[in-house]
Amino acid sequence: MFDNLNNPRLEQNSRASGILAHPTSFPSPYGIGDLGAGAYEFVNFLQRANQKLWQVLPLGPTGFGDSPYQSFSSFAGNFYLISPDLLREEGWISQADLSDIPAFDPRVVDFGGVIQYKMSLCKKAFTNFKAYATAGQKAKVTKFCTKHKAWLEDYALFYALKEHFGGVEWHKWPAPLAKRDKTALAEMKKVLADSIDFCKFLQYEFFRQWDALKKHANNAGVSIIGDIPIFVAGDSADVWASPELYLLDKNGRPTAVAGVPPDYFAETGQLWGNPLYDWDAHKKEDYAWWVSRIEAVLGMVDIARIDHFRGFESYWAVPASEETAMNGKWQKGPGKALFAAIKKKLGNLPIIAEDLGEITESVDKLRTGLDLPGMRVLHFAFDPSGKSTHMPHNYGDCRTVVYSGTHDNNTTRGWYAEAPEDVRDYMRRTLRVCGNDVAMDLIRFAMSTNALYAIFPIQDVMNLGSLDRMNCPGLAQGWWKFRYTADMLTDNHAAGLAYLVGMFNRN
Repeated sequence: MFDNLNNPRLEQNSRASGILAHPTSFPSPYGIGDLGAGAYEFVNFLQRANQKLWQVLPLGPTGFGDSPYQSFSSFAGNFYLISPDLLREEGWISQADLSDIPAFDPRVVDFGGVIQYKMSLCKKAFTNFKAYATAGQKAKVTKFCTKHKAWLEDYALFYALKEHFGGVEWHKWPAPLAKRDKTALAEMKKVLADSIDFCKFLQYEFFRQWDALKKHANNAGVSIIGDIPIFVAGDSADVWASPELYLLDKNGRPTAVAGVPPDYFAETGQLWGNPLYDWDAHKKEDYAWWVSRIEAVLGMVDIARIDHFRGFESYWAVPASEETAMNGKWQKGPGKALFAAIKKKLGNLPIIAEDLGEITESVDKLRTGLDLPGMRVLHFAFDPSGKSTHMPHNYGDCRTVVYSGTHDNNTTRGWYAEAPEDVRDYMRRTLRVCGNDVAMDLIRFAMSTNALYAIFPIQDVMNLGSLDRMNCPGLAQGWWKFRYTADMLTDNHAAGLAYLVGMFNRN
């Protein structure tokens, strides 16, 4: 399923490398990275560094804990990423509107302050759009809404209702609305018409800006790897619009939730809290929702990484009343049937399977049977026994994507500082290094492997420590805030990466 890349510039099975960097991390005066100048400069950096891949986290509107893996929609875009500068260029806000920017921290996202400020700008833009847009401009928005009607109608109404009820979870709305009574919904569509149209305008602007940025990346020879969380947030338009596809009680609350058992990330496991799929219900409709989801993501990016792939073989189900993930149990997933339905409708697709965690022979059999590349992470490679499956001499299959670390890992510098001495010693002896430049040591090691793709977080390129890690699994609050400033990503970084590309034939 890996032989029809949407971007013809990256040929099948060509060795390549790239950087993991979410748009929220890019330089910007507006408190959060966006799809404007900082993003374009990052793409230009990739081109100078001869990097062919840019991996992002999920791009949907963030919910609980500001996590991109807890989104209000699996199809919508995160309008906090809309660039005010591009809104100004389009004429929807003025330079005067941007004259009083709050004193945001250039290195940390303050989501509360950012949301308040950027929403005020977006509302000005929408007011001006309604007042001054030409017939042609309005027609473009109408065309967008028609094209995406299948998900946009539900999401825009969900957005408007959520705002109307002060942001509370949808199952706490009045029962007729929570249970989607047609008469009640029709009435609220009239009452909230302006809020619904505002949401649709924001989605149009997000996708307009994203599509232009993706075109710029592809023209620079860069393919974008997107991310598909296996589960969806309970408080989302997805669950509200199609509750029959999830294991919920009569009030819309999950009867069991997703997570993973104790592992190297968390001693008590990870309790994600997402509702579980009713796979029998999905099977009855030939997995149509999943087909639409895959199609939507691959309409935005060139390659899709499916997070927690092992959940398709079997998933960790935790009773909703539990406070940790320790007392869950394994349940069988849809397996090959889901991917057969996807292939039947969409053909062979460029998909990477995130196969980290407790991986069994059955999970490996499912992935290899589907011919999907898996993942290896060098932070997990340096077991002094030499037997780790993350160590390149144990890969066996070159159709692998190797990472120095992922968004869930510490930075490489932080990992090394906290690793046990026997692990550090084994790493130094294996790589024949002293450990003084460990981030570049692992980038070089990743580049040298036989893995098809080598990817490293931008924090490793800049040799940053633990304070700049993106996320810490098992801890719900206080993450996803990492930002960098323009001066931190230099031509020397680009030259060093380009040199390694040439040395290890990753071009």
